[in-house]
Amino acid sequence: MTRCRFLSLLLLAALVVSANAAKGGGPRGAGRNRGGRRMYGSSAIPMSHRNSASVRYYENKDGAKIVKASHFELDYMLGRKITFFCMATGYPRPEITWLKDGIELYHHKFFQVHEWPVGNDTIKSKMEIDPATQKDAGYYECQADNQYAVDRRSFRTDYVMISY
Repeated sequence: MTRCRFLSLLLLAALVVSANAAKGGGPRGAGRNRGGRRMYGSSAIPMSHRNSASVRYYENKDGAKIVKASHFELDYMLGRKITFFCMATGYPRPEITWLKDGIELYHHKFFQVHEWPVGNDTIKSKMEIDPATQKDAGYYECQADNQYAVDRRSFRTDYVMISY
C-alpha cells in the first residue's frame, strides 16, 4: 500500500470516529449496543448507505424499540435467583422473546417470565431463573419485535463461588 493511500485511509478513519463522537457514540462507538454488537438502528449506518426499504424498516416510528433493560453483565451466586428486565415500545405493542446462547427459552420449573402490558404500545418483561446453576452461565438476549422492527439487548452471566 502506498504511503498516500495509507494516509487517506487513516484520515477517513479519523473522520468516521470524529463523526461518531459528535453523534454521542460514547466509548464503545455509535451503532453498538452495550454488548458491543453492531446495531442497525437510528444513526448506526449513514443514510447514504441505506436503501429506502432499510430506512422504512429501521427508522419506522411504530417499530419495536427496547427502551429499558438490565445491565449487560451479571455475576450470580449458585443457588440464588437470576433476574433480567426488558421494556419495549412500539405500535402494535411488541412481543418479547428471551434467548440463551441464541436459542429461545421456554418455560420450565426453574425458569419463569412475567409480562405486564402498559397502555397500547408498551410491554414490560421480567425473566427469572431460580435457583441458578452452573449451566445458567451464558449469553442471554431479550428480543422485542412487531410487524415493523426487531430490537435486541444482550446480557452476559457467569457464576461466582464464595470461599470462606
